[in-house]
Amino acid sequence: MTENHKLYAITHSLYSGRARSYLIKQGIAFQELSTGHEGFKAEVLPKGKLATIPTLVTPEGEVIRDGAAIIEHFEAANGRPCRPAGPRQQIISALFDVIGNDGLLRPAMHYRWNFPEDNLEFVRYHFLHSQRDTPQREEKTEAMMNRMRHAGMIFGVTDQTRDLVESLYLEYLDALNAHFEQYPYLLGWRPSVGDFGLLAPMYAHLGRDPHPARLMQQRATRVYRWVERMNRADQDAPEYFHAATDFLPDDEVPETLLAVLRVLAQDFVPETRAAAEFINAWLAQNQPQAGEPAVGRLAQAMGTAEFTLRGETITALAQPYRFYLLQRVQSIYTDLDSMGRAAVEEMLDACGMSAILGTTLDRRITRSDNLEVWE
Repeated sequence: MTENHKLYAITHSLYSGRARSYLIKQGIAFQELSTGHEGFKAEVLPKGKLATIPTLVTPEGEVIRDGAAIIEHFEAANGRPCRPAGPRQQIISALFDVIGNDGLLRPAMHYRWNFPEDNLEFVRYHFLHSQRDTPQREEKTEAMMNRMRHAGMIFGVTDQTRDLVESLYLEYLDALNAHFEQYPYLLGWRPSVGDFGLLAPMYAHLGRDPHPARLMQQRATRVYRWVERMNRADQDAPEYFHAATDFLPDDEVPETLLAVLRVLAQDFVPETRAAAEFINAWLAQNQPQAGEPAVGRLAQAMGTAEFTLRGETITALAQPYRFYLLQRVQSIYTDLDSMGRAAVEEMLDACGMSAILGTTLDRRITRSDNLEVWE
């Protein structure tokens, strides 16, 4: 059996970038394969349960589906090298993991699908070559691309909201660029779990597709360098002449990073509240059995929730996966002593994110046999 792990992923996949970067940064040997590769459906899918990426196969044959689970597998086994020690930094790392995976889907989808004059040929190439070379290849490619275009709309990108989505993204990009002027990673001199989560939308969609990549290169060069850095095995920080090697000391969270969160909180907090209200009403009405899938195509369909941002109504898919990840933030907070909780509360209040500590679902989501399920 090969000594390498196998990562089933696709270059243009948002979620694949998170897991790939982690493997690169941690020096874990792997071979990347497309889901169209021989053996995925026959050998991997029965254990992975869902045909989603990324999915990892260990040298021992264990199948781990989903980027959060892949990273947790290695973090738990190796002493959690990407988890800071202090309570404030732990919360920030876990929070950026949620934001990256679920809170930036609107700009990610908008900048991929709503600029076809720049992006279409590039994106189509990648979708085409993720399909096996069969007579139905072209047809399957078009169907997949159309499905993803529709996903952009159900995440809340419409003709009415696109200007708002762009304005908020540019404010976020500027704030993040100012932070990376001071530090190569979110919390100092090494990547945290939050860096990997944030990379998910910032690489494959926003930092690689032609239109948003050019925007990032020209408007936020330091953010673009971070995207490059996150795909390098070394620290890759030669422009920082006084670089250190660890997270910032004394549990420091820079003001520049809090400024980023102030921008992100404007839609992340109201959307989280609206989604929680909608999902809790759905839970009360449907009462899924313990162990039923909560996420993915095996789960029962839910619907959309509405929230208001700068006077504009946005309608977006209510996704339980956001709360599966948010549970980690809330669990870190719950496990802190009184001094740690007070420090976290003060920090989150300063950046408009304090509401996320108490915004929960009425049922927890856990993981069983490669599926996120209701407890």
